[in-house]
Amino acid sequence: MKSLLITGASGQLGQAVIARFKNEYNCIPVPREQVPRVDQVFGLLHIAGAFTLGSKVDDFAKMIDANLMSGVRAIEAVREKISDGGRIVAISSIASLTKPAGLAAYVAAKSALNAYVEVLAKELQKRRITVNALLPSTLGQDGVPHDRVTAAIAFLLSEDASPISGQLIAMSA
Repeated sequence: MKSLLITGASGQLGQAVIARFKNEYNCIPVPREQVPRVDQVFGLLHIAGAFTLGSKVDDFAKMIDANLMSGVRAIEAVREKISDGGRIVAISSIASLTKPAGLAAYVAAKSALNAYVEVLAKELQKRRITVNALLPSTLGQDGVPHDRVTAAIAFLLSEDASPISGQLIAMSA
């Protein structure tokens, strides 16, 4: 069974992901601030993140750490251990494209995550590792249902998605 690392596994979407993939993959939750210790993995799902209204310096530091650096740390820790042909999927936000007022710190962090995904896809292209980001509007009851997000993740993990890399895929409710 292929191993799949999951950041943010304790949240609602993380739990939905584990429930969806537990029979297909060895799902390994990656606790916050812990570097995963694995020999080889098929892929990594970066679901961890946070949201806050605000544009103060402290807001930027919190949003960049939660939404960008948590993923960068996890991915860079296992980058060389992802099998050739593996997958990386990050959860970003459509707000990184629409840039609503009052969310400067959040939008900046998610936009940086998008740029990281696009560059990483180019860096890992020779190993046939695909790197993509899903950009849902809001999640849950008033937004994109978790089952639609997990279905999109399932497609990106599939062999059918092997030619798709470096993409920012917007999802609306």
